[in-house]
Amino acid sequence: MKEDVARLREQLAGAKKNSSTSSKPPSSDIVKAKPPDAADGAKRKIGGQPGHPMHAREPFAPEEITRFHEHPLDACPSCGGQLQRNGSFAKVVQQMDIQAMPLTIEQHTCPEYWCEHCQKACKAPLPLPIERGGLAGPNLTALIAFMKGVCHASFSTIRKFLRDVVGVQIERSTLCKIINKVSQALEGTYEELLVLLPFEDILNIDETGHKDNGRLWWTWCLRADLYTIYKIDARRSADVLLDLLGDDFDGVIGCDYFSAYRRYMRMMGVEVQFCLAHLIRDVKFLTTLPDARARAYGERLRTAIKELFGVIHRREQLSAAAFARELQAARDGVLQRGLSDVPTTQHAQNMAKRFREHGEAYFTFVTTPEVEPTNNLAEQAIRFVVIDRLITQGTRSEAGRQWCERIWTVIASCAQQGRSAYAFLQEAIVQWFNGGEAPSLLPEVARA
Repeated sequence: MKEDVARLREQLAGAKKNSSTSSKPPSSDIVKAKPPDAADGAKRKIGGQPGHPMHAREPFAPEEITRFHEHPLDACPSCGGQLQRNGSFAKVVQQMDIQAMPLTIEQHTCPEYWCEHCQKACKAPLPLPIERGGLAGPNLTALIAFMKGVCHASFSTIRKFLRDVVGVQIERSTLCKIINKVSQALEGTYEELLVLLPFEDILNIDETGHKDNGRLWWTWCLRADLYTIYKIDARRSADVLLDLLGDDFDGVIGCDYFSAYRRYMRMMGVEVQFCLAHLIRDVKFLTTLPDARARAYGERLRTAIKELFGVIHRREQLSAAAFARELQAARDGVLQRGLSDVPTTQHAQNMAKRFREHGEAYFTFVTTPEVEPTNNLAEQAIRFVVIDRLITQGTRSEAGRQWCERIWTVIASCAQQGRSAYAFLQEAIVQWFNGGEAPSLLPEVARA
């Protein structure tokens, strides 16, 4: 009975995992503890807190203002007396507005001619931008793509917006064709980044589920220093990494402890930085187990990791040599405590096995300062993909998957570089309409 009780308690601890002790999302924490009240018992007021810097929008420059208006007073509103200007003191309100949505409609006609010699009719070909664009010009096409990709709008929502705001009626089937054209315009841009992936020095990688016509697929996110690229695949295995990175990849991969990354690491011998935040959550879970020995083991590990971050937080106070020395010692302390006095419980043994086989891979950032200790970069880049999945419910075809891969790559890479995704879409669409080369998502400095 004692053995059964111990086993059931351990199973119960596993069932109670939440976002702080596992990789489960915060939304899975159905019951959340009430946040503690302030130390003095007073409730915190809504809005900006005392001591926080104020965030205010910068006023428009004079050259940006379209019209100036002044509202003078002829007499004192209280007594009717004569007034004089009080220096340069004034109340200034800058108001911006939009004009009625400008819509231009052009008609292109190719008259038909009859050739007496050939005895057949002929017409002049349409200019390539008109032939490729069809109903929607480049600016309207970019607007539709921006609403679909960046704003997560459905075709029905876009249709209503165009009807009520722009003043034009476009059917959902036509909107779908326009999106397919934008996807074609982004093909060269996307393929350029795919070619560059195997030559990156550092890649942060993560994956999340994707529904395609009701089937479970996977969205892989690979974040480099200058761009982020997405790949939707039916597989969640190291084979995807082999297809994308090949067997000559010589960089460092930042990732979680998922088996696909460990297999790729084992097969290709690449250097890996396993996410330290994930390790901390797993160590924290050990401290919630019913077995006192497992809890003590978890607390020892937790203390060692706190000492490691204590060194990191003192970085500015230490010389480069002293910081490297103390960081190495703190890392060795974590590894030592992970392998010493390990209790015989299943979770503790699993943790010790992880340290034994891949302990060094959690601390690649110690010897390679350019590497981040966590995989937050990839997780942040994949967050809006999860939002899009919740809103759009996934895709239904290969064309839909290609659109998602390409537009997500544009959105994330432009945000990474501080560029306008809408302006980039405009440029890509104009180039494709005119038969030109697809624009690059790389900054000009990187291309040079």
